Amino acid sequence: MSAARPGIFRRMWREAPLLSGAFVLACAVTLFFAGRFVMGAIFWADPAHRDVPPAAWMTPRFVAHSWHLPPDLVADALALSHDRREGRITLGQLAAERGVPVETLVADLEAAIAAHREAHP
Repeated sequence: MSAARPGIFRRMWREAPLLSGAFVLACAVTLFFAGRFVMGAIFWADPAHRDVPPAAWMTPRFVAHSWHLPPDLVADALALSHDRREGRITLGQLAAERGVPVETLVADLEAAIAAHREAHP
């Protein structure tokens, strides 16, 4: 009788441990980003997350995604500088920094949304 042959993964690990480790790491990273993609697709496919009225807890990016707006339009409506467009600042934090009520920022944002929707039905 012949001896049992080791599995392909054991043989790969024994013959090329660094390459096998890199392969396992690449698979893990791929699974991580695939999971993030699926979770994002599920989240934004839910109609409850579309056209959500702007609130203090929202980030400009969330508003842009929810209303299907160009991020530059939201940044311009909130008068964000170029370096602040990437941040995760909320509308409430932005209003506190500027010393204005959140309702003022929300009103500006809603006016920009209405104008964009009118121009692009």
